[in-house]
Amino acid sequence: MEEDAGARAAESERAPRGLHARIRYWRDWRSRRPRAARVVWWTTTVLSLALVLGALLLPNRLVALQLNRFTRLPGEAIMGAAVLLALPRRPRVIFAAVCGVLLGALTVLNMLDMGFVDYLGRDFNLVLDWGLLDDAQSYVADSMGRATAVGAAIGLVLLIALLFVTMALATVRISNLMMRDTRLATRATLIAATVWVTCSVLGIQNAGVPVSSYRTANALANEARAVRDTLRDEAAFGKEARYDTFGATPADQLVPDLRGKDVIFTFIESYGRSAIEDPGMAPGVNETLDTSTAALTKAGFSAKSGWLTSATYGGSSWLGHSTTLSGLWVDNQQRYRTVMASDHLSLTKVFQKTGAWDTVGIMPGVQKGWPEQKFYGLDKVYNAFQMGYQGPKFSWSTMPDQYALEAFQRLEHGRTDRDKPLMSEIILTSSHQPWAPIPKMVGWDELGDGSVFEGIQADGEKASDVIADSGKSKKEYGKSVQYSVTALTQWLERYGTDDTVLVFLGDHQPISRVSGNNASRDVPVSIVAKDPKVLDKIAAWNWTDGLKPAHDAPVWKMSSFRDRFLTAYGSTPHPSKN
Repeated sequence: MEEDAGARAAESERAPRGLHARIRYWRDWRSRRPRAARVVWWTTTVLSLALVLGALLLPNRLVALQLNRFTRLPGEAIMGAAVLLALPRRPRVIFAAVCGVLLGALTVLNMLDMGFVDYLGRDFNLVLDWGLLDDAQSYVADSMGRATAVGAAIGLVLLIALLFVTMALATVRISNLMMRDTRLATRATLIAATVWVTCSVLGIQNAGVPVSSYRTANALANEARAVRDTLRDEAAFGKEARYDTFGATPADQLVPDLRGKDVIFTFIESYGRSAIEDPGMAPGVNETLDTSTAALTKAGFSAKSGWLTSATYGGSSWLGHSTTLSGLWVDNQQRYRTVMASDHLSLTKVFQKTGAWDTVGIMPGVQKGWPEQKFYGLDKVYNAFQMGYQGPKFSWSTMPDQYALEAFQRLEHGRTDRDKPLMSEIILTSSHQPWAPIPKMVGWDELGDGSVFEGIQADGEKASDVIADSGKSKKEYGKSVQYSVTALTQWLERYGTDDTVLVFLGDHQPISRVSGNNASRDVPVSIVAKDPKVLDKIAAWNWTDGLKPAHDAPVWKMSSFRDRFLTAYGSTPHPSKN
């Protein structure tokens, strides 16, 4: 070690003192350290090849991340090599760098697809989904803290920038290696092309996967088609939204069979079919549904339940809300913006249009301006800061469902000075991911300003622990649904009247980590009332008695609910075309 130290000191003394001389000196390090130079040369070469081939073969599904996917022969690499061999030096370097940047971009898109499929059950949309990345950061901030969210965002941006630079350097390096021996590179390219064509024609496979790959070309073609279809859909859906079966119906011909009733439309976050039928969650959820059904029956209420197929999956709850209430299939952000800006008659706005109801929204998840209030026809909306809650947040959820329902009772439903019945839209949020910590029921008379939940929140599971464990996620999700259903049905049992009509449903299934990779998009929907005439109106729907829909109960598209509901309760269709 002393000899090595002495050698390094002697070399330092021999190093030139001028800037240009120092640069030349360090550029010549290969001649001074040939063994280290060979190690670096082979390492960078292998890494460059691995990066480029990995990017060309990378699938866009987590379940497809298997070794056999990376033992294929990418046709795009062969075509790229042929182009590089044909170009002079400067265009060749530019072309190689551009290809590297494009491969970096494609890698990012593949990663986004993986995340979106895992959480939302669909690919990332290049045109519409950039705004959801901001929502994702807000979700991380609410679940794990703002510092974590900011750090993750900065780290992600730096990582993407590093990926682009590294990929460009890798493709340039490969192109330079090819130019060192163009004859050998040309021969290797021709051999690879021959092997690729042969494997393609003969259908040769390795572990069930074709050896000949054109994954990148397919991915680019699919992205181009998705962009084209998105742009076409915008115009087509705008025309669809202008037609409304009940758009011109006079006020006195809308829901006449519900006049005098207090009608409540409630969405339970992530309440999906899996909660009722998945063996890992069903026992606890079904016990809660059975117990709640029995308690409501004892209180004089009856219920019928069925299934609706949601327009969204895993998240983007507002798409499920708007689909249910607009009667239109709102499955992306562009459609949502189109609907919100239209005069299409939402189911809740129907009640406002009649002039026979006061209309109110209870929105504990809304923490900023909410222009959607106009579309939904709500005279008044209570957001997260307007219900008097002084207790702790439960991860993303600003307050427990039980408190939100009690605030609804205190602020609106329990008022005695009202001269009209009440129509309400309530969005319950306690079953929103990451399902940790989860509130617990307390005595209704003990709720106060919500401070009673301090200890419950502190003793709950940590969001970071649940997110990292799919088994825990499934278990805690089931508990959160049990809590939300219990809070809602106990509220109805406690405060419901002979004129109360409750419609409640899930907005979408939970993410695939909980519901599974092949789960349906179905959600439960129930209508509960004391007046038997209310449920008699939907007898032809063949829904299941009680709060738990049978496995073979009718399944409708969520977008069909508005028209079916309006028709069942006496509304007369008068279409409008704008």
